[in-house]
Amino acid sequence: MADLKYELDPSPEVGALDDLPGPPAGKASPSGGDSAEGPDTGLLDRAHALLAEHPVADGYSGLPWALRHLPWFDLELGESAVDTDVPRMREGHVAALFWALHLPEGLAGDQAVGATLDQLDLVKTVVRAHPEGLRLACTPGPITDVQHCGRIAVLPGPAGADAIGDSLGILRSLHGLGLRSLTLSGVSWASEAGLTRFGEEVLREMNRLGVLADLSGASEDTVRRACAVSKAPVLCARSAARALRPHPANLPDELLAELGAVGGLCMVPLTAEQTGPSVRDVADHLDHVREVAGPESVGLSGTYDAGTAHPQDLADASCYPHLVAELLRRGWSETGIALLTWGNVQRVLREADFTAREAQRRREPSTMKISELDG
Repeated sequence: MADLKYELDPSPEVGALDDLPGPPAGKASPSGGDSAEGPDTGLLDRAHALLAEHPVADGYSGLPWALRHLPWFDLELGESAVDTDVPRMREGHVAALFWALHLPEGLAGDQAVGATLDQLDLVKTVVRAHPEGLRLACTPGPITDVQHCGRIAVLPGPAGADAIGDSLGILRSLHGLGLRSLTLSGVSWASEAGLTRFGEEVLREMNRLGVLADLSGASEDTVRRACAVSKAPVLCARSAARALRPHPANLPDELLAELGAVGGLCMVPLTAEQTGPSVRDVADHLDHVREVAGPESVGLSGTYDAGTAHPQDLADASCYPHLVAELLRRGWSETGIALLTWGNVQRVLREADFTAREAQRRREPSTMKISELDG
């Protein structure tokens, strides 16, 4: 634990937010929503001030795949062809985000592995080309350092499970190249029937490496078994509340409760399809997930540049203050919002990092093959 202590964020603890200063002069943003429902300027001022202290750690961005189709782009100057660039992330107080490596349907086997490697290379290339705005950061300590330097931390992942084929060696290689999250669905060892014995071995090796398990879109049996097997917190990078909107990737209340019981994290996506067409709909999901899973198990996923429509007034990465203003209007405490935007993601990353350090002391890299466990 001593090693972990030195990586803790030196910024103010969320419990001390009651004395949070007001926003600097001239920081007010345009009001979100129509005049009857949108938050007033005072709430937006408070939202900007709070996010300046505890910015957003965004759980899912589809930017790598979107950038593949552009002949030229500059994310530091601003790029209108996508929903995410450095100016808009700074306006929205985004300090860290996961860049998803998910692939179009139809790619499998060696094609999926190769396409994932291409995307990892693209992520590194894009980050190197934008040194004033972006930094690659894969553990909690560097992520905090990047934030304090005024840059935005980029974490590669999640990738689809088919990115590793059936090889733990490929998983280790992808981790060595920067992968930090893997979605456990759509493969023979993580299917509607749940995790197989090999799937459990994959999860244990992910724990040993510090690769987070993303359970968005996974079957209920897979979610339950992953919660039981994993020694590190699991997350659902794009899941809202099925009780409010019956989307297949949204979680029923019993799974939300199980996720909260093991310290997992449900990251609510800002998409009209999963959460609804308005800021209030998104806030309803956040209220529900917080009530069922607990305040330390709810986070945010912009899901920008992933080919989905977004609620009104949440069109791009600059719009997080509108959502935070709505939560303040509903009576969320500053401490609760700080956990939602930054604290919960940092906790999950730190616990996964600590779990990996301990596992590496006790466990050698797994050499098991799918034929030996599931054959």
